[in-house]
Amino acid sequence: MKKTSIGGQALIEGVMMRGPESIAIAVRKPDGEIVIDKKDIDPSKNNKFKKVPVVRGVVEFFRMMVIGVKALMFSAEFVDLEEDKKESKFDSFLKRIFGDRLLDAIIYFSVILSIAFSVGLFILVPNFLAALLPFDKKTFSGVVYYNLFEGVIKLLIFFLYLALTSMLKDIKRVWQYHGAEHKTIHCYESEEELTVENVRKHTTKHPRCGTSFLFIVIMISIVVFAFTGWHNILINTLIRLLLVPLVAGLSYEVLKFAGRHSEHPVIKVLNAPGIGFQYFTTREPDDDQIEVAIQAFKNVLVEDKEADKW
Repeated sequence: MKKTSIGGQALIEGVMMRGPESIAIAVRKPDGEIVIDKKDIDPSKNNKFKKVPVVRGVVEFFRMMVIGVKALMFSAEFVDLEEDKKESKFDSFLKRIFGDRLLDAIIYFSVILSIAFSVGLFILVPNFLAALLPFDKKTFSGVVYYNLFEGVIKLLIFFLYLALTSMLKDIKRVWQYHGAEHKTIHCYESEEELTVENVRKHTTKHPRCGTSFLFIVIMISIVVFAFTGWHNILINTLIRLLLVPLVAGLSYEVLKFAGRHSEHPVIKVLNAPGIGFQYFTTREPDDDQIEVAIQAFKNVLVEDKEADKW
């Protein structure tokens, strides 16, 4: 089966797909029309760190977050909102400060805020809670128990976070588009024609999903932080913050390796938890949502069939 590097993201009533040469966003407007926004990828920005292991993962992670926020903001423009369109004093102040770069400022601030939230929730909070337990952290066994408990807290927070967000009404439609994205990629990798009928029969779960990546990040962080030992809560916090890029880079390499060997029995077992968490983040889409995902996918295809290999 073909494995493609083309990946995407579910949006508000839409899907974003990123191919080897371009990024395409397809959004379903309230009147039923599908709007397509396609932008070429600058090759000079795509190859600087492509062959540097770990570092490329850090760069790619931040780049995809920026692309994802931009895509979300674009899709939000087509949602009917009953709100006052009058510009606030705060909006006017921001425009005076940033001028034409206001949108870029908002995007990068959103990315930084998202990273800070994720680090705080999945790294710092578990570290703080584990530090409260009465383990003798001066002994080897105490440090082991501390790190194991910290890992359990991370997984529990991750599980609860996905479970709670999946219950939100507006998020459910996003998860349906997420399912449509996965189904479309499966259909392409099965080398079938991209039609609604063909896409519909595929699964909404995919081993190279962002949800699986987040699970890998948590597991890699447990392993990496286990080697840092115990100092005190402040030093532990500083060490974890400094090691975040390393964890992200290593997680990217693990995801790449697992994606290339996803059919191996051992890799299937290792991928199972990430696939399991996708039961929270994907839903069965309707035909209209599948159509949107197909349109986004077709707009990033290239003539060279080898260019998008994983």
